[in-house]
Amino acid sequence: MYQLAIKKYLEDHGFEAMRPKAVLFDMDGVLYDSMPNHAIAWQESMAKFGIHMTADDAYATEGARGVDTIRQMVKRQQGREIDESEAQRMYDLKTQIFHSLPEAPVMPGAVSLMEKLKDAGILCCVVTGSGQRPLLQRIVRDFGAYVDDSHITTAYDVRRGKPNPDPYLMGLKKAGNLRPNEAVVVENAPLGIRAGHAARIFTVAVNTGPLPDEELLVAGADLIFPSMKELSDHWYNHLHQEL
Repeated sequence: MYQLAIKKYLEDHGFEAMRPKAVLFDMDGVLYDSMPNHAIAWQESMAKFGIHMTADDAYATEGARGVDTIRQMVKRQQGREIDESEAQRMYDLKTQIFHSLPEAPVMPGAVSLMEKLKDAGILCCVVTGSGQRPLLQRIVRDFGAYVDDSHITTAYDVRRGKPNPDPYLMGLKKAGNLRPNEAVVVENAPLGIRAGHAARIFTVAVNTGPLPDEELLVAGADLIFPSMKELSDHWYNHLHQEL
């Protein structure tokens, strides 16, 4: 399975070999089991503005900049354009509700995978559509042995968020101006997978949400695992040997 996926990736993008020096992790749904809280916060906050948003909408748009999601939802449902400052005010309410909910746990398998990567001399980076400072501070708190501030890419580092390649291209830059075949993306949502694929990086999906595997594969995932723990186990037993 792994050999075929890597062979196809190399052929599709014209690279001779995989030479991974960094793994670029999404945050929500990858490092934290936070998507249920995000779904609640999205639904409750948008209802205050007359926007109907379902849990599936929250999962399908996960990874995008929050203000971009809001502008698209307002245009689709209310037929009007809003500027970024108005969208930011709406997003601030979503953020407030999110932080009122119990803290999301670290995703099982995330720490063990980072530990294996560090032992192998592979850099751990985070590429998130979030710009919420408390969440970014929590990354350093929980994963500080493996990730530092200089290797975290946020919504404020790019003008165009996921599914555009910009966040992952910035992640490559922060990792040391790496080439796409020198990194691996770990994502859980279609928009993030599309961003990793568009950046020409080998993209591993972990399906930690309710979406069918097919949606992640169609988005461009090169490999798919049912959980971070499964990915961590496979990395140690099989995947690192192929990469």
